[in-house]
Amino acid sequence: MNGPIRKVAIAVFIAFAVLLLDITYIQAIAGPGYRDDPRNPRVQIGIAGKERGLILDATGVQLARSEALEDDPNLFVRVYPEGGLFAHSVGFTSSLFGDWGVESSYATELRSKRDLTISDLIDALLGRDLQAQNLELTLVAELQRVAAEALGDQAGAVVALDPSTGAVLAFVSSPTFDPNSIISKSAAAAWEALANDPAAPLRDRVSRESYAPGSTFKVITAAAAIEAGVAGPDTTFANPPELELPGSTAVIRNFAGTLCGDGNEVTLREAFRRSCNTVFGQLAMDLGASVLEQQAEAFGFNRQIPFEWETLTAAFPTADTLSSNLPALAQSGLGQRDVQATPLLMAMVAATIGNGGLQMEPYMVARIYDAAGNVVDEHQPSVWATPISPATADVVAAMMEQVVASGTATRAAVAGVRVAGKTGTAETEIGPPHAWFIGFAPVDNPTIALAVVVEEGGDAGENATGGSVAAPVAKRLFEFWLLNR
Repeated sequence: MNGPIRKVAIAVFIAFAVLLLDITYIQAIAGPGYRDDPRNPRVQIGIAGKERGLILDATGVQLARSEALEDDPNLFVRVYPEGGLFAHSVGFTSSLFGDWGVESSYATELRSKRDLTISDLIDALLGRDLQAQNLELTLVAELQRVAAEALGDQAGAVVALDPSTGAVLAFVSSPTFDPNSIISKSAAAAWEALANDPAAPLRDRVSRESYAPGSTFKVITAAAAIEAGVAGPDTTFANPPELELPGSTAVIRNFAGTLCGDGNEVTLREAFRRSCNTVFGQLAMDLGASVLEQQAEAFGFNRQIPFEWETLTAAFPTADTLSSNLPALAQSGLGQRDVQATPLLMAMVAATIGNGGLQMEPYMVARIYDAAGNVVDEHQPSVWATPISPATADVVAAMMEQVVASGTATRAAVAGVRVAGKTGTAETEIGPPHAWFIGFAPVDNPTIALAVVVEEGGDAGENATGGSVAAPVAKRLFEFWLLNR
């Protein structure tokens, strides 16, 4: 073979090789993406032609169901009977915008498999059930409604957990949206309006949005001090009008610039009850960056929470960053500066204290049923971490109970019930503070733990505090759960 022919042969071979690689990439690697892209008309037809299973709350309330179209019983439309009440938890399934929430995480179980694919034909020959399965969630519709009503039109989040199992009892993000609107004939316009709404109703503020936790983080700082033996409830601290930060002209002051009680000294118990910034700023520096970082991470900061979907990771600065910056360390001990937490994680922190130091994995799907009503899978509660000892948990719980009994969270108190809690008024770079409350009840045998955050003070604006804005929301949930159901 002469030279020119050889070169042409090589060129043709390379061209065929590139073409083969391209086809292989499109079919084997990129193919599933094209196939499942919501813009693919065949996907839309496939979704409409498949009945999906029921999604129920823990008491049997229907949260999602499929209904056959009147003019074509072989096509189905998804219906969300509770409108926007469960939009950020149940989510939605849309031929245009894909699946969200539980609808996404359990899409395989919820979808009917009667579409005559090769795998489905094999399943049919093997006698496997091709009908859609049904989900029972841990959410309680009545508690969800109480939480949404208590939060009202204020932007923020409420999340409630069972401390002993991790079951999510309520999951409210405000503002919300009606998922029925984005699967209607005017879905595209509805989606565009939601996406462009400055109030951001599509944002999941419970598990995918973070805020400075403010003084609710003092639960972790106090736990770190007790766990490390650095301080106990009766340990006394200096009680200055302001805490000077080493190597800086900045100072830390208590709320409204007041002293932390009377006298020149104050105990940790009293400082916690009054939420004294000067004491906890000093305590953070006494603990040191490594100890505080390790305790924060033990509670779940800087780690991905195991959940039905990927959540936003709460952030705490590294010890390397804080050890050379004592002012930043002091401010971090107050839940400020670069500390960021999701409401879901802060509810888990409260639940951990109430559960004797055991931190349970949060979950939302309790059981999966087949079409005949038989349980095919049931969630088993699992311990995720043990950030503190039972003894430390008991001490912190007792201090949190005093916060509600006579401290900054008296507006979360419920007559006849021992409630533990901690407020937070987290400063923001611009705008009013975020108002926080975390807590659990009853103290001796908790059945509910929760976190409430109201963005930028809600209706109270600049005058907001965790005690005046978030604590009353928590009170409504405690009352309903413990007294009225």
